[in-house]
Amino acid sequence: MQEFTKFPTKTGRRSLSRSISQSSTDSYSSAASYTDSSDDEVSPREKQQTNSKGSSNFCVKNIKQAEFGRREIEIAEQDMSALISLRKRAQGEKPLAGAKIVGCTHITAQTAVLIETLCALGAQCRWSACNIYSTQNEVAAALAEAGVAVFAWKGESEDDFWWCIDRCVNMDGWQANMILDDGGDLTHWVYKKYPNVFKKIRGIVEESVTGVHRLYQLSKAGKLCVPAMNVNDSVTKQKFDNLYCCRESILDGLKRTTDVMFGGKQVVVCGYGEVGKGCCAALKALGAIVYITEIDPICALQACMDGFRVVKLNEVIRQVDVVITCTGNKNVVTREHLDRMKNSCIVCNMGHSNTEIDVTSLRTPELTWERVRSQVDHVIWPDGKRVVLLAEGRLLNLSCSTVPTFVLSITATTQALALIELYNAPEGRYKQDVYLLPKKMDEYVASLHLPSFDAHLTELTDDQAKYLGLNKNGPFKPNYYRY
Repeated sequence: MQEFTKFPTKTGRRSLSRSISQSSTDSYSSAASYTDSSDDEVSPREKQQTNSKGSSNFCVKNIKQAEFGRREIEIAEQDMSALISLRKRAQGEKPLAGAKIVGCTHITAQTAVLIETLCALGAQCRWSACNIYSTQNEVAAALAEAGVAVFAWKGESEDDFWWCIDRCVNMDGWQANMILDDGGDLTHWVYKKYPNVFKKIRGIVEESVTGVHRLYQLSKAGKLCVPAMNVNDSVTKQKFDNLYCCRESILDGLKRTTDVMFGGKQVVVCGYGEVGKGCCAALKALGAIVYITEIDPICALQACMDGFRVVKLNEVIRQVDVVITCTGNKNVVTREHLDRMKNSCIVCNMGHSNTEIDVTSLRTPELTWERVRSQVDHVIWPDGKRVVLLAEGRLLNLSCSTVPTFVLSITATTQALALIELYNAPEGRYKQDVYLLPKKMDEYVASLHLPSFDAHLTELTDDQAKYLGLNKNGPFKPNYYRY
């Protein structure tokens, strides 16, 4: 009792608790990007900032965060040994010397390792963000301090988003000859505003389902005027980033934002592609009851064989606790679905674009929006029912948490090799079409990551190679092989 009476009064204790809670958020972790509260009211577009070398060729939240961002990048490098290995092997010959790469991806510590690898291989880079919420401000500052022309900050408006892309493309005395895109927005902007830029572009590398779909549409319409590499459907992206990354990051994003417990919860996952498979595996492991919606009978049959019920969304929408979209489509969850959801249903998206959930239909006078946490909104109906919407329907894992570094090393290495291949390809090797990464390169990316696990590959004997009709050094599977 004597010890207890040493504590402050009730009022004091609440105040103390509040101050402790506040201090716990003042971290420099990549999950909750470090921000200086005094800067929050001023748009980065209105601030004049220079790095230590006197350059102002960037636009980030706060260049003073560069030191913290550099630490984030150094941490990421520890688990991206394959990409660092590629950097060391190739930086002597500079395979990207003369390359001027304009990029539009998530700007995280892991992407920064890729960007700095491209610079080490001889490229000049200008970079913007493909998502208004996924930028780690301190990492963007570190890149700007290192001399990369980066235009991005967490919480951009739509106008800011396109302004940043425009600043990357439209630069006097500098014209891109390579594009690295995630989602197709950069490619779309160049087609719309600066079509003449394509006269110098040697190729486009695209890594998302959404962006690849746009490229195939352009190709089908005869409007694709440069070769493009579909990284999304390369084995090292599809089977690792899409599957294993989402398997781990879906839970991270949901728990950081909602503190939800999944044991016994009813969850519907829309889409059973690689992203959906990863999400479902994680949810099932925690004891959730998982339903699947699918349009593809093959994916639907896979879901059935994996022990999930395949349903139509209308059949379960009234009873489920969580709705997750992973389709790459639009209007998968409509206003009608949202109206029928039960109170406190959590709604989020694991696809690249913010088109899967009809968020626009929720911005009406009869509904009240209440921001309860960063990236968490309660949308309240007139009868008091509320739906918990995460990241305003944008990509959950990169908007609300982080993603595993190692698996991003695989994707980043694949992107780097795709850029090197397109940039150095002799004229005529690639037509104005969409290509998959050669299987030999997929295998090379995988081999670079095996030492992390102390894994040792078996080598074919000459007789075995002859029997299988293979080169001893690969490729080991035909192009039609499904891993």
